[in-house]
Amino acid sequence: MSRIPFKSSFKPAKHVSIAVSLVLCSTLVFAFSLSDISNQDATSGLKAALEKGANVAVSKLGVENGFLNNDKVKIQLPGPLQQAMPLLKMTGQGQKLDDLVVSMNRAAESAVPLAKPLLINAVKSMSVTDAKNILSGGDTSVTDFFRQKTATPLGEKFLPIVKKITDQNGLSAKYNTTMGQVAKTGLVSGEQSTVEGYVTQRSLDGLFYMIGEEEKAIRRDPVGAGSAIIGKVFGALK
Repeated sequence: MSRIPFKSSFKPAKHVSIAVSLVLCSTLVFAFSLSDISNQDATSGLKAALEKGANVAVSKLGVENGFLNNDKVKIQLPGPLQQAMPLLKMTGQGQKLDDLVVSMNRAAESAVPLAKPLLINAVKSMSVTDAKNILSGGDTSVTDFFRQKTATPLGEKFLPIVKKITDQNGLSAKYNTTMGQVAKTGLVSGEQSTVEGYVTQRSLDGLFYMIGEEEKAIRRDPVGAGSAIIGKVFGALK
């Protein structure tokens, strides 16, 4: 008895084939992760992201009205002056208050460009382990790392520039004299005891806020950052 060759007529449904293809594609995509990135690329990608964030932040803030016209970072009067504003305006000090707000923001705009070299130099102290830990951290882990590394030296550089500008307003000197006495009682924080200390801290906060915004944008759209190495490294985190 001769056998009839068996020929299967089974054809996978079209939607099954599509599903298999999608699974294969997703497997290939997710196979490329941070563990596949070389140490050199991880560090280079982080450095590129930092430089981009620093450049963007400084270019936006370190110009006239960079702080003053940006509601997210604009420096308002210190708390005690805000509370005393109605009384001060009644005594004819309203214009000086307005001028002080402008001078505080001008001081920040003048100080911020000093940040760029310190931010860039900070990357030299970063180890490979630091780089990978930062890359796998939260949305602002790059920014947080550099805040930790640079906030103190930046504050030291910012302070004399800020003081030179804010001292030009008569209210600044009066505030410092009064708050210097109040600070001894512990009723105000150290940073609010002088106008220049307050503005220096707010300048740093604004700078790191803007760097953080750029970092989050890079993480959302690595390819859109316009750098192949940033796209490769941060794309592996998606």
